[in-house]
Amino acid sequence: MAKKIIRSDEKKSKFGLEVNGPVFFTSAITIVIIITLVLLFEEKADKFFSDTLSLISNNVGWFFILSVNIYLVFMAYLAFSKFGKLRIGGQNAKPEFKTLSWFAMLFSAGMGIGLLFYSIAEPIYHFANPPMAEGGTVEAAKEAMSFTFLHWGFHAWAAYALVGLSLAYFTYTRGLPLTIRSVFYPFLGDRIYGRIGDAIDIFAVLATLCGLATSLGVGVQQISAGLNHLFEIDSGVQTQILLILGITAVATISVVLGVDKGVRVLSEWNMRIAVLLLIIVVILGPTIFIFQSFVQNTGNYLSSFLEISTWTASYTETDWQNAWTIFYWGWWIAWSPFVGMFIARISKGRTVKEFVLGVLLVPSIVTFFWMTAFGSTALHDALLGSEIVVNAVNNDVATALFVFLEDYPFTFILNIVAIVLITGFFVTSSDSGSLVVDSLTTGGKIDAPVGQRIFWAFAEGGIAAVLLLGGGLQALQTATVVTGLPFAIILIIMCFSLYKGLSEDLQELKKRESRKELENYEEIVSTIVKKRNITPQKTLKES
Repeated sequence: MAKKIIRSDEKKSKFGLEVNGPVFFTSAITIVIIITLVLLFEEKADKFFSDTLSLISNNVGWFFILSVNIYLVFMAYLAFSKFGKLRIGGQNAKPEFKTLSWFAMLFSAGMGIGLLFYSIAEPIYHFANPPMAEGGTVEAAKEAMSFTFLHWGFHAWAAYALVGLSLAYFTYTRGLPLTIRSVFYPFLGDRIYGRIGDAIDIFAVLATLCGLATSLGVGVQQISAGLNHLFEIDSGVQTQILLILGITAVATISVVLGVDKGVRVLSEWNMRIAVLLLIIVVILGPTIFIFQSFVQNTGNYLSSFLEISTWTASYTETDWQNAWTIFYWGWWIAWSPFVGMFIARISKGRTVKEFVLGVLLVPSIVTFFWMTAFGSTALHDALLGSEIVVNAVNNDVATALFVFLEDYPFTFILNIVAIVLITGFFVTSSDSGSLVVDSLTTGGKIDAPVGQRIFWAFAEGGIAAVLLLGGGLQALQTATVVTGLPFAIILIIMCFSLYKGLSEDLQELKKRESRKELENYEEIVSTIVKKRNITPQKTLKES
């Protein structure tokens, strides 16, 4: 039986904080140092982030590409292997949520600021500047959607599924605390309770904070662009920082209210507004074209899957992949502790096969349709000769969504809805992210003091604001890739640990099934003895 990590409610620090000291204070001090250095060397920070991003992308970009493919192959193997029948929480565990509700929550976990920011901007950018095809052509449009599906599809959800399944399995089946270190118990044993375990959780905290900061930074850029587009409010960095402060304050209220009254209610409203916006775009846009292109986009993506998912630009001198694919893989890996922990909390009672296929397929398909409804519609206009959205993406990528909606009736209202939706996703990302980080820094405690959650909510906003000051989107991308790199390695080790843990439990299940079969056999023999009034020895011989 795995020994228990000292819970924060069993041991308090001298400051009155219910935390795992090494993880909490190391993470907090590291964040403060990063913020201080960027503020002190703001002028040099931009060049530093640019050089660092190029250095990592050029030298270890191939490792990110290899890693996400390993995650996907491993998860597919688990789903269709002998491990698929194992159930999270034990073989007698029952799902806590109905399947449709579970699917809806899976989608809400991956549906966020990024989809609104990139659903139009990314396909249009790839259309004008494709990595392989000639820009502005039909082939470029097809390639644009294939790469967009690559970046937002199965590979991203494979990272989430790996972390989510690992956390869920070791928490609900093995009874370990809901922290990243618990996943490595079969691989590291009692060493997870020392410095190695602390280091794993620290990397998870830093990766999550930078992944969150990237989403918050992207979101606030789009909100400020929308306000500028509608009301001509300055969209500069100062406005963005003020927005971060204001929205973080709102997120703090949600944090204080808790998961049920805060995060859950906001998430439900976000989903309602997102579905409404999607329906409006489908109905008022080129409806038939959207459904046609959804089928074709999916086919093109699947037919080119192996080529584009392993493409490393080895024979091409271009920075395209560094700016897009490598950034995305770093972002999803950094985001995986947050999303993975959310998925783990709602997946008790699911079999491994059901979990993996549900997490990989359903959210990916819904995301593909979202990207098609917005991205392919924008490409449709571009192919017909309209350059309005193309110019918007080239001038300021954050304005693409609002310029796109100008072709629809009730433009002003739709733009307001879009801004509200982005703000809603900002708030839910901040408050739910602070809950996850607080859980990681308290050794798995879910109901830690509110003050600690407020601290992490403002820490997330502070990182986003400082990185925007120090280099804008490129600084956010650099932070994501830098923190994603060590965590990419951790996720590979996680594959081995999860495999070992599942193997041990499968062997135990087989032993129990064998014992049950033997008991059933002995019961049958006993019945025959009683009915025929013969000796057990003869019964055994006859049987």
